[in-house]
Amino acid sequence: MAVANGVVGASAKEPLLSFGVIADVQYADIPDGCSFLGVPRYYRHSISVLQRAVSRWNKHGNIKFSINFGDIVDGYCPKDKSLWVVQKVLDEFDKFDGPTYHMFGNHCLYNLPRSKLVSLLKMPTDSDRAYYDFSPCPELRIVVLDAYDFSCLGWPHDHPVTAAATKVLDEKNPNTDKNSPDGLVGVNRRFVKFNGAVGKEQLSWLNDVLQDASALHQNVIICSHLPMDPGASSPAALMWNYDEVMDIVRRYSCVKACFAGHDHKGSHSVDSHGVHHRTLEAALECPPGTSAFGHVEVYPDRLLLVGSDRMADTEIPF
Repeated sequence: MAVANGVVGASAKEPLLSFGVIADVQYADIPDGCSFLGVPRYYRHSISVLQRAVSRWNKHGNIKFSINFGDIVDGYCPKDKSLWVVQKVLDEFDKFDGPTYHMFGNHCLYNLPRSKLVSLLKMPTDSDRAYYDFSPCPELRIVVLDAYDFSCLGWPHDHPVTAAATKVLDEKNPNTDKNSPDGLVGVNRRFVKFNGAVGKEQLSWLNDVLQDASALHQNVIICSHLPMDPGASSPAALMWNYDEVMDIVRRYSCVKACFAGHDHKGSHSVDSHGVHHRTLEAALECPPGTSAFGHVEVYPDRLLLVGSDRMADTEIPF
């Protein structure tokens, strides 16, 4: 099995657990189209990719849970069909033999308000917040971020967060079309409306979670719709305050990998502190008959992403 660091032979140890991953289904019952960069998008086929993923995970027999990295529905979905389409995709996830953990993507928030999505996606929180963590085994902590906690998307128009995020965007992006990074240079291209940030309260929460995980000697995987390393993403797809999040991550040695969606082509990088960043290939951009999904095998000393078709295999040593 070819991976980023060469060929991996059979391991002497069984994984602690395995979990499924898929990103950017962006289903809509509309004809195929293209991204703003001209990349083909297969809106109706994407649900077939999800169906193949669920079937493969179930046949595997040892996939404990799955993680959906956001954008369950596409922004071009007719708004009077948004709820129906989201439920249709969730019905496919429900055919998986374990739980699925979801997060917001920008396209989710184009279609439905945050409060509705938290309930629909059955996020395991005790409030309307969309970030959470869980430990599927004593050695591991999964942290799911809300990358649109501070953004212009999903909040009511008169909400203080909407006003504050709009102010930041106006200061950083002089374009009339705030979804355009034209004229912005380097990582400043991230200041577009389809991105967002982790808010102050969530940053404090993240610090507390990582502190606790460190005390328990747990390895941590951070999951976010938005990538948090320029090496694993085009600049225009990065989280607004990825640097603030990573400053917290670097206070501890427990975070081994950050997984993300959003930047559909997928990528893998290792940052200056040794944290691996893996942006997942999008289900939406799979031509009919092809797929992009996978599962992650968790070992005491490494992670192994076993990809399907257009999703590349990746080994992440600790």
